[in-house]
Amino acid sequence: MAPPFRLLALDIDGTLLRTDKTISPRTLLALRAARERGVRLVLVTGRRLPAARRAAQALGDVDLVLHNGALIVEDGRVLRCRPLSRHLAAGAIRIGREMEADPVLHAGHRGEGRLVVEGVRPSNTLLAYYVERSNPDVVQVDDLLAALTEDPLQVMFGGRRELMEELLPRLVEGVGGPVRIERTMYPESGVGILDVLDPGVNKAEAVEFLQERWGVGARETLAIGDNWNDVEMLRAAGLGLVMGNADPDLRALGFPALPTNDEDGVAVAVEKYVLV
Repeated sequence: MAPPFRLLALDIDGTLLRTDKTISPRTLLALRAARERGVRLVLVTGRRLPAARRAAQALGDVDLVLHNGALIVEDGRVLRCRPLSRHLAAGAIRIGREMEADPVLHAGHRGEGRLVVEGVRPSNTLLAYYVERSNPDVVQVDDLLAALTEDPLQVMFGGRRELMEELLPRLVEGVGGPVRIERTMYPESGVGILDVLDPGVNKAEAVEFLQERWGVGARETLAIGDNWNDVEMLRAAGLGLVMGNADPDLRALGFPALPTNDEDGVAVAVEKYVLV
């Protein structure tokens, strides 16, 4: 008998990966068994391709939705790219400068994963670590606005949660046109990330695009996530599940909750709802 779910859409950080950034053996076995039954697997993440590739390879080179939907990679090749216009990116950069938030351009329509930065304040330890970890894909420039020679995939900000929450409405009001702003918040560490994207970009829309391409219905899709950028994807799926380590405010929205990412939450979901 065919499984009730034919597509599994998984977030990476805080969902597929444990705190130590590895995939548990139990989760690997469960996902392998699901794929052997014909269930299609796609990783749906805010990450860029170089940062998501390791997780995809561990699962057998699965397809990827990257930059929260701005880039889709199928069979190792870019299938679709929806960049942010340079005009709107420039507006976001200017507002970030005014708020003393460090903007990072994500560039490369073919999945190159370039990060273009002017510099990161030493006090912004989250972003400094992110940029350092992303070498050799980091390009240092004197002026981000002058470096806008093509439409980027997104403008990213990261830092203290309080600053990100102050920055969010300023971006909504002042960028100069409609944009999509995804937020990823980590209450325990007190930090957050804002991604400024093309207004048509989000995880749910990208999964819907793949459902139509692959002939899979929304009811046949199981989605699992742990943060605010996953909410629309969870709502649009036949079944949307939230990780036990998610923001308490997100868990309060009423999605069925799984164990945490360190307690094999994804494996529990796959065993219960797919391997039946």
